[in-house]
Amino acid sequence: MPSIKSTSRRTFALAVAGVAFALATAGVSHAQDVRTIKIATAAESKPLSWGAIGVEPQGYEPDVLKAINAKLPQYKFEMEGAADIAQETGLVTGKYDIATGGYYKAPAREKQFLIPDNPMGASLIKIYSRKDSGINEMKDLVGKKIVPVTAGGGIYKFATAWQEQNPDYKIEITASSAGIPYPDRLKEVQNGKYDALVLPSNLGEQTVIDQQKLDIKASEPVAINNTFVLIHRSEENKALSEDIDKALKELKADGTLAKLSQKWFGEDITTYMK
Repeated sequence: MPSIKSTSRRTFALAVAGVAFALATAGVSHAQDVRTIKIATAAESKPLSWGAIGVEPQGYEPDVLKAINAKLPQYKFEMEGAADIAQETGLVTGKYDIATGGYYKAPAREKQFLIPDNPMGASLIKIYSRKDSGINEMKDLVGKKIVPVTAGGGIYKFATAWQEQNPDYKIEITASSAGIPYPDRLKEVQNGKYDALVLPSNLGEQTVIDQQKLDIKASEPVAINNTFVLIHRSEENKALSEDIDKALKELKADGTLAKLSQKWFGEDITTYMK
């Protein structure tokens, strides 16, 4: 009898050890299946996204990325803030798998990167002017002093295209590379140095207006552009792009994007997403 009991104990111990090994092996296998995705986010575009290298990014886009990752457990998203030029350079070279920063779709970008069909947000271009200015749309900017815009930037391209489409209305657009922060630009509109500032509304202008009690209003959107996730073009990332596209569609449908938009921008930008 003792011999039988001893054998039973050994058999039971071996069975337990086998189960433990199987579980441990499964854990290792699962860990190996989770792919780390390096992501560059805008470093200085509060509330869209901000946070320098070494600081966890905050804002609308980082929150959307976290919501996407929650739907895609096969990936581990690692985000870091990066300057605009560093973002696109890093994406081209493969240093980053993903870049976000309020990016529009453009033919050149579609050739260079993988871009999911579903947008992650929308950029609403608005005119900021004093409440007594009478400025409500682009035509009202004729004869007005407009804050200089970034040379070659999205607003410069928009204003130039608008001028070409509306040749009867001559608007003076000055290009600049000065890089003056938009809160200072809003103050220049307030004090009368300029009559208007044209910018996407997702940079936190309304927060500055409210906090500093500026006598400035925002127009209705004069242009709307969807914003997208840019993905390093590779065979491996095709599945990643498809997975993110599906997740974004679900996040819009279940109201998550609307909720995050209200949190960070104080308005539901998803109503403008095409």
